[in-house]
Amino acid sequence: MNLPLNALRAFEASARHLSFTLAAQELNVTQSAVSAQVKNLEQRLGLPLFRRLPRGLALTDEGLALQPLLSDSFNRMGAVLGQFEKGRLREPLTVAVVGTYAVGWLMPRLDAFVRNHPFVDLRLQTHNNRVNLAGEGLDLAIRFGDGAWHGVQADPLQQAPLSPVCAPATAQRLHSIEDLRHETLLRSYRADEWPDWFAAAGVAPPMLRGPVFDTSLAMASAALQGFGVALLPPSMFAPDLQQGRLVQPFEMQISRGRYWLTRLKSRTPGRAMDEFRQWLLQQVGEG
Repeated sequence: MNLPLNALRAFEASARHLSFTLAAQELNVTQSAVSAQVKNLEQRLGLPLFRRLPRGLALTDEGLALQPLLSDSFNRMGAVLGQFEKGRLREPLTVAVVGTYAVGWLMPRLDAFVRNHPFVDLRLQTHNNRVNLAGEGLDLAIRFGDGAWHGVQADPLQQAPLSPVCAPATAQRLHSIEDLRHETLLRSYRADEWPDWFAAAGVAPPMLRGPVFDTSLAMASAALQGFGVALLPPSMFAPDLQQGRLVQPFEMQISRGRYWLTRLKSRTPGRAMDEFRQWLLQQVGEG
């Protein structure tokens, strides 16, 4: 059946608004033009799509069946057409990044990638190191760990050893590692980090009673405000340390893994995925 696109568009907008007037405003035409287009469509189909009421419109059963199909189709066409820019197709790329890495390292460099890769329609998400590539429809994910994830291809990025950091006022009370026993030790959901750090320093760990955070960014914010001492990767908080908002009172560090760029092994990389991977690995190599 050959149906006019303008009539289908007029019906879809009218069905969403249940108003010819509001549909006309959206489509930038007159109300009478929308009404005529809908009437033309009804005549071609041989059935009514609306019940004309004294105050507005109501969809018939046929209209209720047609409206979601048309809305989905127009949305999908709009999404594809929206990827065209300056005569070329933009390729969407969805990347999930653990929040600490996103703020502490990636964001200051990301503008260069966007400027030099205009065909990439980048969608960036942050996470707290718990990510499902397939379930969340992700192309790539940057996460922290040992790189051993089932069904995942992992490229090593930076190591990020952990060390205590705190506000300057807190640091003034810390003359030795033993002084940490008198401070609130902020913790992540990985319960063994503080015990392992104390063990590496050759000191028995104190009883841990500090609050638990699900992101390093939240824990760093708490430390910055003087709530306690956080065990964090100093390399990801370099601006705060350089500007004196945070202090690293002890040099002792422990390695708990590194950051990795990951993708599903079953996923064939597209051009955008390849370009982002090559750019990121080059940036990491250059420091």
